[in-house]
Amino acid sequence: MENKKVTSSALLKLLACLKTQEKKTDQIIYNYVIPELWNVHNYTGSEVINTQSGNILVNPYKFLISLIEDEILPKKEARKNYAQSIANLRKENNGGDWIKQAVAYSMMPRASAAFDHDRTDKLEESNIYGLKETGTFVKSLALLPLLKKMGVNLVYMLPIATYTRMYKKGEMGSPYGVKDFYKIDQDLFDPITGDEMTLEEQFKAFVEACHILGMRVALDYIPRTNARDSMLVLSHPEWFYWIKKEDEAIYKTPWVDGVDVLTVPTPEHAPYIYNSKEVIDFIKLFKKNPKSSSPKKWEKILEIVKNNPERNHLEVIEEITGLTVAPAFADVMNDPQPAWSDVTFFRMYLDNPIAAQPYVDAKTTNPYMLFDIAKSSLNPGKKPNKELWDTLAGIIPYYQQEFGIDGMRIDMGHAIPDDLTKLIFKNAREIDPNFCFIAEELQAKRAEVAKELGYNMIIGDGFYMEPRVYEFKAHEFMYNAKDLPIPCFACCETHDTQRVAARNGDRNLARFLTAMNMFIPNTVPFINSAQEIYEYQPMNTGLDCRPNEAYLLDPKDPMYSKLALFDRYAYHYNAEGHFELPDMLEILSEIRNSELELFTDPSKALPLGFAHMREHGIGFAYVKDNSGSDNIYLVIGHSHVHNAEHITCKIENARYRGQNGNRVAKLIFSTHENPRTVTEFNGDGNLSLWMQPGEVKIIK
Repeated sequence: MENKKVTSSALLKLLACLKTQEKKTDQIIYNYVIPELWNVHNYTGSEVINTQSGNILVNPYKFLISLIEDEILPKKEARKNYAQSIANLRKENNGGDWIKQAVAYSMMPRASAAFDHDRTDKLEESNIYGLKETGTFVKSLALLPLLKKMGVNLVYMLPIATYTRMYKKGEMGSPYGVKDFYKIDQDLFDPITGDEMTLEEQFKAFVEACHILGMRVALDYIPRTNARDSMLVLSHPEWFYWIKKEDEAIYKTPWVDGVDVLTVPTPEHAPYIYNSKEVIDFIKLFKKNPKSSSPKKWEKILEIVKNNPERNHLEVIEEITGLTVAPAFADVMNDPQPAWSDVTFFRMYLDNPIAAQPYVDAKTTNPYMLFDIAKSSLNPGKKPNKELWDTLAGIIPYYQQEFGIDGMRIDMGHAIPDDLTKLIFKNAREIDPNFCFIAEELQAKRAEVAKELGYNMIIGDGFYMEPRVYEFKAHEFMYNAKDLPIPCFACCETHDTQRVAARNGDRNLARFLTAMNMFIPNTVPFINSAQEIYEYQPMNTGLDCRPNEAYLLDPKDPMYSKLALFDRYAYHYNAEGHFELPDMLEILSEIRNSELELFTDPSKALPLGFAHMREHGIGFAYVKDNSGSDNIYLVIGHSHVHNAEHITCKIENARYRGQNGNRVAKLIFSTHENPRTVTEFNGDGNLSLWMQPGEVKIIK
């Protein structure tokens, strides 16, 4: 269904606004720099000065005007509405499986497009020109030519909705503590357009630009949790769980005896859970919601909030009633981490889990939150909170109709009721039958379950497996992915993990995995924001991180100890070798796109064997259908990222499948040498290759 709401181009409006503002400021001589990586489209205005640090001095208005006029708009086809999804635009019919041919880039605009433009060693909300140094949608446009160069055709954005500042983590707070689904985070507004454009229009312009360049846009949606001061608290306090404000000091997840650490709660665990003294005492902390327990006080709260919109409504509720929304916590038993101060769980069912009902007297017990309730997909009740479900299932259609997005990752979707998941999918696909859904499912064994629910792919566990090359976990992941029922991400880092360049193997490991990920069968290549510049500092220390992970930078670095997910952070776009991976990915994407149907069809891929079981060689043969010469591609990697060595790659099966009896081959790509004729065939017709540390070769 085409987006009928959009009657004009937000991108053209942005261009007009920039031209208007540029005229108003044409007397200003700008000392405003951008990293040269933001100038892949080669803007050469008369004011441009290349500095020795890798920065480029530009007039920000002229730079953006040139970007839109010279790089984006020339690719726009006449009479096409780019404010709708690309699937609708192209009239596709693949149920969202376009993701199988995607190359995804994970972007957090607040950090991805941040830069110290006036070189004060601070990221200012308003610098000397009244412009923002943290990232915005408008500044994110400057990244699109770089992403295009790297072969990216899917921009996956971390949450962009308004998030809580009441219990914020770090300087700015986590975008995952969503406060209002229907309002975009105001920090992403760019004052460069003056008061002529709204934040929503700026986002529309960004999506439109992506679509013109052939890039789809997917967002992150969190239907299980919300900020503790969610705007929905005012209209529906019964959708949340409540405790006394004074009890926050003693509020912690209870221990369950007889159960291992980090055990997933299932109905079979109910006897252990509800016979635990800590659980019984914990449940007693919960109270009725303040609207039902104190109707007159609630009316007073609504009046105060209405007359004082600057006040935080949860603070008012706490002040008047002494109650607060209960913090969420892990949905596994005996997890040592503390409660999550910024978010809470939605009340998915109006009754307790079926397995818990024999142990809990619903008449005398207030609605309570527990790990089994948090894992409602495994522990459902009998009475779905239908009104809440309808609300949650209406969020994605809003973003489809207003902004024309192409897909959505469902955060912790495996923990919400399956029927809610199906309702969310149904509503979205009534608008766009080819809307793509990505499951935050980290266990490969659950890919079949995700497929049955309607997901197009899963996240998978590549972020954990791939960097462990010396444990041969990378081999296990790359060879097993082919047999998954739906694809997973080929990724070596995410916004929650260590940076791959900071692991054992450093840049050799980063190069090796980034290159191999473009060609692993049945996967979607995934590039985490700033992975392409060997960023060391993680965005978060949530998964698979060391205790010192936030302290890897030089203490003199302005970003030392900061985490992009919570703080004002700018990536090191001018780090040494910052063009190395983008240039490599440009070549690899050209090879991939030249035979896209081949490289994205798992049935065409054969795993390659090597001389020894524990040899560090890894690779695949992609065999075309008996097409004569040049019909086999070999992607061969060397997972030893510290030493060079000989490896013997067995290619008899690939040559037989291709019915190509000769031994003519060309090296068309290597991370370490130039293209050449391959002469390393041994007497058995296999390849005996000298491989540098972490080298990847592609042989045709």
